[in-house]
Amino acid sequence: MKKINLPLAITSLGFVLALTACSSRNEWEMQALPSEVAVGAALDDIPDNALVRDIILPEHAALAMPMSVRPCCAFGADQKVAMGLLPIPFYRHANTVQLDEIGAHAFDAGSYSFEKSSPDSGKSTENNGMIYTRKGGFIDLAHVRDTADNALALFYLIKPKLGQAQSIELPLEIGHRTFELEEFDISHLTASERWELAASMAARLAFTMAEAHEISQWHGYRSFSLWTEAVSAYSIEDLYSNMLGAKIALAVLTNNLAMTKQQYNYHMTAWLASTLEWLEPVSKDQTNALFRAIDGNWWDSNEALPNKFVLLQRHYALGNKQSPYIVSKDKVQGSEDWALLASLYEQPVKPHNLSLATEMFGVQFDDIAVQHVSVDEEFKASFAHVPEALWADGFTHLQFVEIAKYDQQQDYILLKQHLAERPYLTHKIVEPSQVEAAQQPTLTSESKLEIGAQLNE
Repeated sequence: MKKINLPLAITSLGFVLALTACSSRNEWEMQALPSEVAVGAALDDIPDNALVRDIILPEHAALAMPMSVRPCCAFGADQKVAMGLLPIPFYRHANTVQLDEIGAHAFDAGSYSFEKSSPDSGKSTENNGMIYTRKGGFIDLAHVRDTADNALALFYLIKPKLGQAQSIELPLEIGHRTFELEEFDISHLTASERWELAASMAARLAFTMAEAHEISQWHGYRSFSLWTEAVSAYSIEDLYSNMLGAKIALAVLTNNLAMTKQQYNYHMTAWLASTLEWLEPVSKDQTNALFRAIDGNWWDSNEALPNKFVLLQRHYALGNKQSPYIVSKDKVQGSEDWALLASLYEQPVKPHNLSLATEMFGVQFDDIAVQHVSVDEEFKASFAHVPEALWADGFTHLQFVEIAKYDQQQDYILLKQHLAERPYLTHKIVEPSQVEAAQQPTLTSESKLEIGAQLNE
């Protein structure tokens, strides 16, 4: 999920608003009640720990879904910024960080936070941005944190009613969104299995929220009405970062380390730092140098934010398996920063792929939990290149992959024209796989112009 950082004059206003709201930030703590089975097991001479774990989360333990989206970063470094057609002189958007700068995690932080990273530490703010890792490529920390928070909230909505039908309201984007969960049998599952199932479902569903956000951004959704987010749609680091957040949240939940907001923040802070360390992060200077090495190929520093084609390389492969984009040695060996980057390539590294479970204990998640998305009138024109049967009456996460393919085809048309007008760019455009001819929509010239204008607004 991505909301672009705005120039300082605008973010200052957001900072003030955040300060006024921080006192009402979502506070919570959970009380897990023992079942009769758990009490009986606990009082046995030799307690059966599997039965002692049979705890109950009351329905009132449910959290509200996070409403804040953390400001985060367009792909690149030291980008130019424009408001409308007017560039902001002398301003460059710096958005890279290194491991020792990332700060304490804060649930539903939005634009501002001030939390302890551990019980004996001082308070700090989240410092989100881009960090490059040798195993995981570019990581957007705001995406990691947002999806982790969504997974946590979904767990506490799902677990108290696990196996029951329920509807979960989600924040609006291009239209009304819900998760619809059907009734299913859990009587054969142990207490630990029920906990594990609810946590895995929450992680998977949180990731589909991130996928929906990529589609929404492409089709015109804006967190801030004056600032188009088309540059961020299908950005190459987004979904890998989102899945990383889902998996970290799953680990925290599996270890039952999120019974209060403060406990969750402590352990999310520790797990995030340890996960990034395992992925082998580089310094801020090296991240910036890697961005310079791929300038003109994966992104274009000549374009000003929020122009769509600041980003040249995109990632449309939605789904429960994600792979990182690693900057290869041949891309940087001839750069002016090779001396700074050479140490990163002394030893071979294997990119670390991620995946999320879609089935557990015989329960197919897509059969019993579906995200529904409707399309409001103001966004319908942006779907002109997509067959109406896919979206006109709303769509579910089961259609996300197909819609992304149509978006990819449209981007191919626009990017091909953009590159033809800018021969200095080294990006090699690859024609996407074609959707079957029978499904191809017929677009008028006026429709194509309308879509192009909206995407480049």
